[in-house]
Amino acid sequence: MMDLRSDTVTRPCSKMREAMAQAEVGDDVLREDPTIQKLEEQAAMLTGKKAALFCPSGTFANQLALFTWTKTGEEVYLNENAHIIQHEAGASAHISGAFLRPIPPQNHPWIEWEDIQSRIRPVRDQHFPIPALVCLENALSDGTVQPIDSMKRIYEGARNQGLHIHTDGARLFNAALALQVSPKEIAACTDSLMFCLSKGLGAPVGSLLCGSQNFIDEAFYKRKIMGGAMRQAGILAAAGLVALEDGVQGLQKDHQKAQELAQAFSAIPGIQVLTPQPQINMVFLKLPKPSQGELFLRTLKDAGILTYPPENDVFRFVLHRDVEEAPFHQFLTQLPALMGKVLR
Repeated sequence: MMDLRSDTVTRPCSKMREAMAQAEVGDDVLREDPTIQKLEEQAAMLTGKKAALFCPSGTFANQLALFTWTKTGEEVYLNENAHIIQHEAGASAHISGAFLRPIPPQNHPWIEWEDIQSRIRPVRDQHFPIPALVCLENALSDGTVQPIDSMKRIYEGARNQGLHIHTDGARLFNAALALQVSPKEIAACTDSLMFCLSKGLGAPVGSLLCGSQNFIDEAFYKRKIMGGAMRQAGILAAAGLVALEDGVQGLQKDHQKAQELAQAFSAIPGIQVLTPQPQINMVFLKLPKPSQGELFLRTLKDAGILTYPPENDVFRFVLHRDVEEAPFHQFLTQLPALMGKVLR
């Protein structure tokens, strides 16, 4: 099967497994695991931040950032389509108690400073929650990337309003590649940043939360409260180091495959490709009729292709390092005939 459900379905490569088996470990609760420390130092260096903290997942790292930056009831401004609000199980209501104020994007998939500024409470008033944090996302969950100039305007505007910014950079390296900038340039537009090791980079688990030393010191304490303190987790961190060393180099191939897949679907009359020129490793599309979805999934599965059921009638295909060249290009040649069975 060629699994195109997500870039989280990759298996650890032999180099990762060897690194995990040989990893030097210690008790990270006591800050004595040298492999975790090396991974955190590498993450801080790559993002230009002073420090980083190893977390079990991207959702965990995002919610830890909210828990660290905000007090219960304080207001957080974010895109209404952001992963934090759409796909993290309402975690802020359970953990930080932050009040999320979703903002609908206007002229782009991302929100601009003007969208945020119009919603910031102008005065301290007994009727209003206290403004505290802006959350951005890059790359966005729809596969687009927010331009650096847009992020800079938000960062400067938020600073002038006394607000901090956290960025969900789950696919940070995909975004940097698409924008043709270094990860540091994206990270420079935010006070804290999360990126995943398991999305596109091939690691089996883990995310890094990056920020100032004071922020990470506080996050380390809050991580304990959330139950995220780990002991000899250097075994996991070793895979993360390989992911940062080798995984980033393969992202260009994933982006190229996404472009080829989008072109192949675009050539089929009736299919609406929402990402005709994918910016990262994702392709989104709609069928002419929602009722064709079940047959679409079954036809693909019979041909050895897995993808998730649609969300709001939109199908997503995600390319990754485990998608081999020969089977992928064979699938592209078969695609018109397969879609003929679905669309007839």
